[in-house]
Amino acid sequence: MGSLDEQYLALLRQLMREGTEELNARTQHTIRALPGITIEIADTSTDFPLLTLRKIPTRVFIAEQVWFLTGERIAENFLTQFTHIWSEFTNPNGIVSTAYGYRWRKHFHRDQIEDLVHLLEQDPSSRQGVVIAWDPASDGLTSGIQRKNVPCPFAFTVNIIGGKLNMHNVVRSQDVLLGMPHDIAGFALLQHILAARLKVQPGKYTHSISHAHIYDVHYEAAETLLGRRPDHEPIILHMPAYAYERGLAGDAQLVYELEEQFAAQYHPQPSLPKLKVVL
Repeated sequence: MGSLDEQYLALLRQLMREGTEELNARTQHTIRALPGITIEIADTSTDFPLLTLRKIPTRVFIAEQVWFLTGERIAENFLTQFTHIWSEFTNPNGIVSTAYGYRWRKHFHRDQIEDLVHLLEQDPSSRQGVVIAWDPASDGLTSGIQRKNVPCPFAFTVNIIGGKLNMHNVVRSQDVLLGMPHDIAGFALLQHILAARLKVQPGKYTHSISHAHIYDVHYEAAETLLGRRPDHEPIILHMPAYAYERGLAGDAQLVYELEEQFAAQYHPQPSLPKLKVVL
């Protein structure tokens, strides 16, 4: 187990050298794919998993996680003042039907995030801290219907062991060039916010992908990254006071405070030319 940069390079190399190349029927792009990939960061309190081999826009994943915490599914409510990454998935009524935060906090007629906090407050030894975004009534397994907007990170579990809050994020499918670094940083941020609320330290972060892939339009970028070497000091994140409560309330200032922390420490290698998003 090494830093995110080291594990990411190893995964890229494996995908580009050993990945199965095949046509993806929905996107009509060729991909290289591997099943059952896991990234493990032993202690995110001393090594926040933010990829430094290229620049990752910190404001985007911070704002997205705060938006998730609000439980909103309308991007204009908070998110679009920072990013439009969910605009492609917005219906004519302005709704993102599968917004993860809405799924976590409202869709199943219960607030899974608040329930998770209360569970671990009452019983820190609990092994039942599971939060689900996947709705079997509408997502997947629908004959003849191909939808581009179903949850990729469909479930995560949280537990406290030895006074540290650990998170395991389970992802059904992930674009390794674009989606993976963004989601790892975003969910590790959520891990830190939950840990602060529960007055424990963040611990291990595990990211498991059932179908890890690279699109043909990203092969050249992948080879560029494979020519780079990790040389960044560990990033340490200190959670602002009441970050959990401020996240639930959609406090925009929380985004700026967290962004400033990353700006002081984050010095990534050069950006890649704009990468095409395949939907």
